[in-house]
Amino acid sequence: MTVHTHSDHDRVMESTLRTAFLLTIMILAVEVGGAIISHSLALLSDAGHVFTDLIALGIAWFAKVQAGRPSDGRRTYGYHRTGILAALANAITLILIVIGIAYEAIQRLRHPEAVTPWIMFVAAGVGIAVNLYIGFALRGRGSTDLTVRAAVLHVFGDVGASAAVVVGGGVILLAGWYPADPLISLAIAALIAKGAWDIIRETIDILMEAAPNDLNVAQMVRDMMRVPAVQDVHDLHVWSIAGGLPVLTAHVQVAEDCTLSTCEGIRVELNQLLRRNYGMVHTTIQFECAGCDPSHLYCNLRSGGGLSEDHVAMESSRPGSP
Repeated sequence: MTVHTHSDHDRVMESTLRTAFLLTIMILAVEVGGAIISHSLALLSDAGHVFTDLIALGIAWFAKVQAGRPSDGRRTYGYHRTGILAALANAITLILIVIGIAYEAIQRLRHPEAVTPWIMFVAAGVGIAVNLYIGFALRGRGSTDLTVRAAVLHVFGDVGASAAVVVGGGVILLAGWYPADPLISLAIAALIAKGAWDIIRETIDILMEAAPNDLNVAQMVRDMMRVPAVQDVHDLHVWSIAGGLPVLTAHVQVAEDCTLSTCEGIRVELNQLLRRNYGMVHTTIQFECAGCDPSHLYCNLRSGGGLSEDHVAMESSRPGSP
């Protein structure tokens, strides 16, 4: 079992997330106050997006703390998936906020309300400046952490939303066209919905234990079979414990006369290959000197002893295969 320690990098990330969380509370207060004073739905929608930033950052902060907890007898992989569950809950919250914004925007399009543009400029400007600071602080530190990436997505998305509020305020100031305010809010709602869908799709893939999207499984198998003495790779499973933590299990078939010490050398070489080329943080390899059980759900043979289609594909990819 691989033990993941709470590194200095993790502690720095915790501190960065805590600072970002507190700064986002300030942005939320400024934009809610500005929306109430200016009667701007676009600014209130942007405040709704900031609230999702607050949730995302809080979840990422909580998940980072939980991920630092050691594994135990029941949770042998530790608490990394706390963040995945939290990210899914966050995405569902985003969808509910989108529905609320869209409903209010439609009402405003039917009955436009006068707004105060300069207040929109000030509040949105504060949001842009602070969110840019938060986004760049987080982006370089959490590229493989799903919850941190979700938070960064929210933060930069809110920069775009705040910029749209500024544009909408400019249109109202120059042309006096008040429907620009609800139209901008609908555009912000679409931005939130896109981000929410991306998070839902990725979290469901992880919970369903799908192979990571950026992993070419067929190429990985071909690379494994190029290792000397490896005759076949089957019963292969690749999934993620959490974003950036891929795991692999596989049966590796070797020659019948392959000694235990030789198998150990093969195991070391395979592990180095998988970690170096595919970022595998944990691998479990079972060596075999014969074909797998014909009744096995994931590694079945055709009646008559022929290889299944999956095995034929793997066999044909070996060096020297016809």
